[in-house]
Amino acid sequence: MFNSGDIVLAIVQFADSFEVKVRPSVVLYGNFGNIVIAGITSNTDMKGIQLTKADGMVKDSVIKTNYIFTISELMVKKKLFSLNKEKRIELYSELVKNLSDLKS
Repeated sequence: MFNSGDIVLAIVQFADSFEVKVRPSVVLYGNFGNIVIAGITSNTDMKGIQLTKADGMVKDSVIKTNYIFTISELMVKKKLFSLNKEKRIELYSELVKNLSDLKS
């Protein structure tokens, strides 16, 4: 079982193709053997939540809050580390901001 804020290596499909690769992702929540994740990229020019080596990443990266999908827990290769409380709050705030249009 994985917890919200866990950084994992998971098999994910690219948005623009059917290709799959093992990529870092952050667990948003899980239920019934599935987990909702947000992808992470090392392209620091992309918009999202910045992650640094000090946070635990191998290289500076960005949580892509616009790249969210559901995968089976079986697609997770391993847990790398967990976000600290401040990063979890920052991620939560960004996700709520992105979803605020649903209230309209």
